[in-house]
Order: sequence, then C-alpha cells, then structure tokens
Amino acid sequence: MYKKAIAFLIAGIVIGGLGAAALDELQTNASRTIVVFAGAAAAPVYSEAASMFESKYGVKVELRLGGSGSLLSAMKIAETGDIYIPGSTDYLLQANEIGDVNLAVSQAKIMAYLVPAIIVQKGNPKNVTCLEDLAKPGIRVGIGDPASVCVGLYAKELLEVNGLWTAVSPNIVTYAQSCEATAALIPTHAVDAIIGWHVFHYWNPDKIDIVWIEPSKIPKISYIAGAVTTFARDRDLAARFLDFLASTDMRETWAKYGYFSTVEEAKAHAPNAAIEMIED
Repeated sequence: MYKKAIAFLIAGIVIGGLGAAALDELQTNASRTIVVFAGAAAAPVYSEAASMFESKYGVKVELRLGGSGSLLSAMKIAETGDIYIPGSTDYLLQANEIGDVNLAVSQAKIMAYLVPAIIVQKGNPKNVTCLEDLAKPGIRVGIGDPASVCVGLYAKELLEVNGLWTAVSPNIVTYAQSCEATAALIPTHAVDAIIGWHVFHYWNPDKIDIVWIEPSKIPKISYIAGAVTTFARDRDLAARFLDFLASTDMRETWAKYGYFSTVEEAKAHAPNAAIEMIED
C-alpha cells in the first residue's frame, strides 16, 4: 500500500507538472503578437487568416496593410515587423537587397497567383473591352502609384510593353496609394476603369465587373509570397503563420476571394506570361 501511494503521488506530480507547462505555453501564446507588414492586394484573406490563426494557436496577428513600397520603407525605418508579404515579387527582392529579409535564410513562401485585368463599374457603362479602349477620350483611368504600389508598377509596365503608355497616361486621373485604394476607385465611381489584379472583381462583385486582357498582351503574372524578416522576434512563430497562410486550411479562403492557388490556373488567362521566380 505504501509503495502504491508513493507511485500515485509521483504520477500526480508529473501529470500536474505537464498540465502547468501546457497552461504556461497557452498563456505565453495568448500574450504573443506577430506583426505582419502586408500589401493590401490580399487584405480580405489576411483578415480572415489572422482570426483563424489566433483561434487555433492563441497568437494575435497584428496586420499593417498598405502599399508594398510604403510598408517596406516603414519597416526599414522602424526596424520592426516579423513578416513581410508584398503584393508582388519585385518588392520582396528589394527587401532582400536592403536586408529587411534574408531569402538565403528564410525562404519565400508562395501563397497565391495574380493576373492583371481591367476592372470596370458594374455593367461596364463605358463599354471598355480592351487595353486600347483606355486611351479613348473621356475615359477616366486609375492605377496604383508605380513608385510604391505593386499593381501600379505592373499596370505601367503592361501599357509600356504594349506601346500604350503614351496614349493612356493622359487619361489617368489618379494614382492610388495601395492595392485596396486602387480597387476602391471603381465602386466609388472615382474612375471608369482601372488596371488591377483580377481578384479586385471578387472583393465587390455587386459593383465591379472584370474585363480580361487579351492573353498575348500580358507580359508577366505575379504571385503573393512572404518571408520572415530580419527583425523578427520569434522566427519560428512567424514561420508558422506563413506556413498557415500557404496551407490547405487556407486554400478555400484564397479561392473564395478569387485568388489562383496554382500556376496552371493563372496561366489559363496568360499562357505566355513570364513568372519571376525568387531564388535564394
């Protein structure tokens, strides 16, 4: 009886210790925060992912959304942020060059693919059918700021490659400061058409229509990829959130907002377009 009592006592101490450790870990996670600097090209997805991740792991995700270039500058100046997810590879490569991320240490995680498209008001009242129509008199065009917004840079390059920048640029009445702000130009009737990502249509389908660009005129497509920054306080936790964003658990959420999960889906709309892959 004495030996049994000792055995039960030891077992109780071990189990109690494990329970306390688990509780401590849960409480620690609850007080942890991941700061994510992310281009607004996927704002709706990030918002849902942050809630799902917090519910699943007890870790708060603080989102700082905006233009990819502006976010990169802010992150560099403040030397803060655990994850950087720009709207295109161009800014992730810039982040690597200036040392905000180190792609040789933290490999980029690809989450979704984006195809440029013409976005118009519901019903397409100006009858915009192709890139050339953006040069017609009276068509108000909006794009993202090419100097700081990834989709703006893509729009400018798209027009230049097709020899249309000179003809269309006089019709550009505004340069938005983020992907989100670019998409908002249509439902607010600020412009008649924008060159944006195809997913903008799915953000507000009741007020927005999409005009697919002729496949042969699309020089390249983009993808959303992120990496742990050199400022990260907990690299393992940050990497876990990136893995979560690219996981099968999130695939349905990406699809709900119109994002392409595979290269094949994106290539269906731009079979000859280049994809600039990131190398370590």
